[in-house]
Amino acid sequence: MPGEIALVTRGVELDVLGIGYDAVSEEQRAAVVAAHPRPDFKNRILAAFTEGIRDRPETTFGNVKADVLAHFVPGFVRGDFVEVIRNSAWPE
Repeated sequence: MPGEIALVTRGVELDVLGIGYDAVSEEQRAAVVAAHPRPDFKNRILAAFTEGIRDRPETTFGNVKADVLAHFVPGFVRGDFVEVIRNSAWPE
């Protein structure tokens, strides 16, 4: 993976998912948050994800975005990857 992509991916993983949180010191986290405050971040990012995919739920198939819609969009029914495979037109 090219360095820039790895860096951005790592930043998103830390910022959104908390992956690697303990690898960053409290002082480093405080400096970043001082420069880039995150008021109500968790709720706001989940709302942004929901709004971004609400009108195209088919794009959530097989990925974590289905979890977002399952929590925030009443009546959302996620696709089932296993059933798609089982019901494929391909013969055995």
